[in-house]
Amino acid sequence: MVSRENKEATIQFFEEHHYFNYPKEKIGFFEQGEMPLLGKEGELLLEEDGTIKFASDGNGSIYRSMEEKGILEEMKKNEIEWIYISSVDNILLQMVEPVLLGLTIKQKNEIASKTIVKRDAQEKVGAFCRKNGKPAVIEYTELEPEMAEKRNEQGELVFGESHIMCNLFSIHALEKIAKQTLPYHIAFKKINYYEEGKLVEAESPNAYKFEQFIFDSFPFFHNITLLRGKREEDFAPIKNKEGKDSPQTAIEWYNRKWSKKKKEND
Repeated sequence: MVSRENKEATIQFFEEHHYFNYPKEKIGFFEQGEMPLLGKEGELLLEEDGTIKFASDGNGSIYRSMEEKGILEEMKKNEIEWIYISSVDNILLQMVEPVLLGLTIKQKNEIASKTIVKRDAQEKVGAFCRKNGKPAVIEYTELEPEMAEKRNEQGELVFGESHIMCNLFSIHALEKIAKQTLPYHIAFKKINYYEEGKLVEAESPNAYKFEQFIFDSFPFFHNITLLRGKREEDFAPIKNKEGKDSPQTAIEWYNRKWSKKKKEND
């Protein structure tokens, strides 16, 4: 799934790298949805030509987009029963995790996710929980500080099971979710826009962006299979330009993992 803004660049990247020696006809691209951007006072932000400025509406729009673009129908024709959905910013993500798939089938669930233990209470990751008896994830921006710090009798964080965007769905689950309406979350972002034909460059957050999250589909099911992984093997996110969770730290984790694997196999 790509956005309108990065679609051409993404396809060009795959072309330049010869689709990483994978059959070109087996790789598809489809655009996600969009929502208008609002300024601090609730005004619509504009593009240079005076049209309303839009932005992609979060990874949760994948369900509706897959149905609208015919992706689900194509999967059914190809007799695909299980689908992994992940983000591109985790260099250690293990796609097509056989243990997770087997465990999900054994537990007779339709959805699953791999997790890791939070590094600390302040780590910027969503946390698994049950909400009104249903599986759910609380985004870190919406988790109250006292809840984030809460620990059980064993000293573990109560909300310490991280959602790392390694998700598994049955094709039937995706069809079900595509018919639902997911809630929108508000993000306050730094966005450039035009006013009376002149570019206004934002120096600090100035606009509200509306996003749906992929985990907002979880409460439509009674249960979810969770498989806890290891940070050093499953999670090296790229969230910042420098410092913690940056390209540099991700590469370090990546090299460390595969150096270890090589030694084990020698």
